[in-house]
Amino acid sequence: MKHRLTQLFRAVMILGAVILSTQAIAQRTVRGTIVNATDNSPIVGASIQVKGTNTGAVSGPDGGFSIQVPNDQAVLVVSFIGFNSQQVPVDGHSTLTIKLQESASQLNEVVVTGYTSEKKKDITGAVSVVDVKQMKAVPVGVPEQMLQGQAAGVNVITSGAPGGPSNVFIRGITSFGSTDPLVIIDGVPASLHDINPNDIASIQVLKDAGSAAIYGVRGSNGVIIVTTKSGQAGKTRFSYDGYIGTQRPLSGNVFHLLNSQELANALWIADINAGQVGANGNPFSIQYGNGPKPILPDYIDPGGKMEGDPAVDPKLYNIDYNKGPIYQIVRANKQGTDWFHECFKPALIQSHTGTLSGGSGKSTYLFSLGYFDQQGTLIATYLKRYSVRVNTSFNVTDHIRAGENAYMFYKSNPQISYNSENVINMIYREQPIIPVHDIMGNWAGSAGPELGNAHNPVADQTRSEGNRGYNWDIVGNVWAEVDFLKYFTARTSFGGTIDNFYYWYYTYHTYENSENNASNGFGEGAGYNSSWTWTNTLTFTKDFWTNHHLRILVGSEAINNYGRGISGNRLNYFVDDPGLWVLSAGSPKGQTNSSYAYQNTLYSLISRLDYNFKDKYLLSGTLRRDASSVFGPNKRVGYFGAGSAAWRISGENFMKSITWINDLKLRGSYGLLGSQSNVNPANAYTLFGSSAGNSYYAITTDYSNITQGFYATQIGNPNTGWESDIETNVGMDATILNSKVDFSAEYYKKKIKGLLFQDQTNALVGGAAPPFVNIGDIQNTGVDITVNYHATFPNQFLLNVGLSITTYKNRVVNIPGEYFTAGGTRIGDFIRNQVGHPASAFYGYKVIGYFQDTNDVAKSPAQADAAPGRFKYADINGDGKITPDDRTFIGDPNPKFTYGLNLNGSYKNFDFVVVFYGSYGNDVVNYVKYWTNFWASFQGNKSKDLLYNSWTPTNKNPKAPILENISTFSTNQVPNSYYIENGSFFKCKSLIVGYTLPQNLVSRIHLEKLRVYLQVANLFQITKYSGLDPELFGSAAAFGMDYGNYPNNQKNYIIGLNLSF
Repeated sequence: MKHRLTQLFRAVMILGAVILSTQAIAQRTVRGTIVNATDNSPIVGASIQVKGTNTGAVSGPDGGFSIQVPNDQAVLVVSFIGFNSQQVPVDGHSTLTIKLQESASQLNEVVVTGYTSEKKKDITGAVSVVDVKQMKAVPVGVPEQMLQGQAAGVNVITSGAPGGPSNVFIRGITSFGSTDPLVIIDGVPASLHDINPNDIASIQVLKDAGSAAIYGVRGSNGVIIVTTKSGQAGKTRFSYDGYIGTQRPLSGNVFHLLNSQELANALWIADINAGQVGANGNPFSIQYGNGPKPILPDYIDPGGKMEGDPAVDPKLYNIDYNKGPIYQIVRANKQGTDWFHECFKPALIQSHTGTLSGGSGKSTYLFSLGYFDQQGTLIATYLKRYSVRVNTSFNVTDHIRAGENAYMFYKSNPQISYNSENVINMIYREQPIIPVHDIMGNWAGSAGPELGNAHNPVADQTRSEGNRGYNWDIVGNVWAEVDFLKYFTARTSFGGTIDNFYYWYYTYHTYENSENNASNGFGEGAGYNSSWTWTNTLTFTKDFWTNHHLRILVGSEAINNYGRGISGNRLNYFVDDPGLWVLSAGSPKGQTNSSYAYQNTLYSLISRLDYNFKDKYLLSGTLRRDASSVFGPNKRVGYFGAGSAAWRISGENFMKSITWINDLKLRGSYGLLGSQSNVNPANAYTLFGSSAGNSYYAITTDYSNITQGFYATQIGNPNTGWESDIETNVGMDATILNSKVDFSAEYYKKKIKGLLFQDQTNALVGGAAPPFVNIGDIQNTGVDITVNYHATFPNQFLLNVGLSITTYKNRVVNIPGEYFTAGGTRIGDFIRNQVGHPASAFYGYKVIGYFQDTNDVAKSPAQADAAPGRFKYADINGDGKITPDDRTFIGDPNPKFTYGLNLNGSYKNFDFVVVFYGSYGNDVVNYVKYWTNFWASFQGNKSKDLLYNSWTPTNKNPKAPILENISTFSTNQVPNSYYIENGSFFKCKSLIVGYTLPQNLVSRIHLEKLRVYLQVANLFQITKYSGLDPELFGSAAAFGMDYGNYPNNQKNYIIGLNLSF
């Protein structure tokens, strides 16, 4: 028996050995790399498991893995937090590149929400998380411009100029002063304008009181929280992100202007219609003669001269004031000068960032160098920035951590003005018959007769090339945190900013224009603006009885802002050589100087409580006490707070059967925020001054004893306080269809009270300036909607679609007096901010048509200067006559909604990104029409509409009024609705197509990744607006005015490269 058992045991062992050896022969090794499908960056720590077995592996620092599979039919299950899991058949492959798509819901993503961080699914306030990778698809050097269309509730109006300013409105206009949101970069208040976009890891936007109240008096305009990239544990890794390309100015006749002969023809018609003709019945012009048709001269300066005329003798030429009267000889450009394309040229844009990062379990580091250079298409405009970032962190022990962030940059960025006298205004005003240069190669201009009063815009911009404006800044902080007593974490952070600036500018004698600079000049200035912030927090975190989760944060924060600056200017230098110009030279009669200094402080106490029960019922409360030195002693301290709650309905039992809903949460918040941005620290105090002409008094009758006196220059108000913002927010977040769709919608109401305005004082205070007081109110209501869709298709095709919609209605509730105006022009103010109407609304006479004949004039309400072909205004009050009382609201620059549509995806090694942005329902004042669509508005160039589509007895539905050389109330002397146009637009901001080289190829040159891409920015724009671009930068009290702004829709053609090793 024993012998039989022994034989049986041996047989079993032999059979088992055979089976095991067979399996060993069948098993083999599969190697591969796990990468992010969006940018092909390696994913460290991803889980790889053979389906149906316990065999698994984890991806290494380069995303690589190696795993044993039983056969060629095996399936790998790959997963990583924040990404959609994927099942990949081996199908006989020995190497695999597996792309994981970021989860559309990303509910477990941890986001920074102000002194703390929390999972996205647990947020009870209104927080928009920006897709940074998508955001960076727009090639600009200013991150705030990249935010356009990337977050619901955030409306960004940008300038097309390199490094130009932007309006960032979070949930509408919150003040008639500064509406800039608070920007926190790595815990330090700083500017988003100058950070290298490639250094940004994440951006969150806090939009309601529930999320932003923890910032108290600084949170009313919303809060943007930026976290920069940091090193990751693993081997040292180098990455490069760069591109280079060309920017192309708009093509064609962008202002629809006349050529030289057409302009002369228009003059003849305008003079004839105005009755301005000579004895022969023809108009008379020094330049064009007095025949039945205008004849273009050979020379326009001296005016109207032909070849062989003694007046054009080059020996008479002189442009030096010191040698006698100016005498230029300028040949007429009979074909016409294209002033736009003389000023706007193709220009280079490039960006390069190199990053070195790595670390271990004890420490991490990151070091980056950046260079950005955008030459403006408008000559003599540019942005150049050099940047350095250093980031380190250390795990000193298991319970102590410390680190630092430091960012330094140096930039040069001259700016143009955005008013009605800027260089672009001169482009459409300068007549086409004027060439760029005279016969000697010097500047030509409007100095000849009948050539208007515009400046040569090429000359103006070229002369400004020597102007400089430099900034060199440091932004950073050091921090440490300690875990103790199991549930407590103490953190301290000290950081700040130092902004140093220096600039100089030249003004030159000019000779070529009808209105010239009679003197030259030089000015320069320098200064600094600094701040430091010291934040200390203590956090208690504990779970009670499994289902109760509690977090309490308390802390303090001290902020100190200070700065100084000085500037000087001097005129009338003896030589026109800027190399010899300094402030100590020049004429003492033309010298001016100024300086500034300031300091203000803020000390705050912070508290926050978060409670979570069963991951279904969420409560949050915030209270902050702010004490600010910018207010007087009576109003120095303010208390701000909010409460918010959320109910995760999807966690309830009655929702379990609804399988297509993965997560559903209702939330709401209510609270009080504040703003101190628009008050001067000296506002609380009555100030006195002294001057020889106003406050020196004679004590004796013979005036032998003069005594200095003083007079009030400002009336103080110690009771001026914060601008307060009471906010209500209700919202819903949903993740549905197997986490393929994320949907978020919320309604908000903002009541901004106590807006700062200068008090209305009586004559008893004399010439003293009245103080700012809290007497204005605004209300905003709106809806934010965000939809994200993610899908995975066969053959490794991945697609993401994101849509964000922002809508708001704005209404002025209370201001001193009935209204105040803005948007000033030569014909009056177009903007009236009035109670009951939107901020920055357009106001004027409503054009209801054209007077068609004298009978039409006679039977219409009495109107000054009424005549056939001129505007007919609406009789708003019905009194039978047109007076200022008939002005009404004629437009609204606030859009009904703005929207962003983002598409990105990949197919095998190819990837693409498309970024769309649009605005609907906003109006624009096309003030360019004042110069181009009325002959009498100065002697500049005119539009083709005025010549070919103006009113005539046979063209009674024209695009312009009658072409006549008369300025009247019924045409071009007052703001009216003729200037108002539909400013809605839809534009493709960016299109990118990229290709990542296969891993087996790049590994041969010792690279981890190599991706190349082609990009077209501003691919197209759809709009009914007749001007350059309906997207117009302005201010909170006056925006939507087109004076000829720098266009923001010029195409860029770019090639880019991403690599790492």
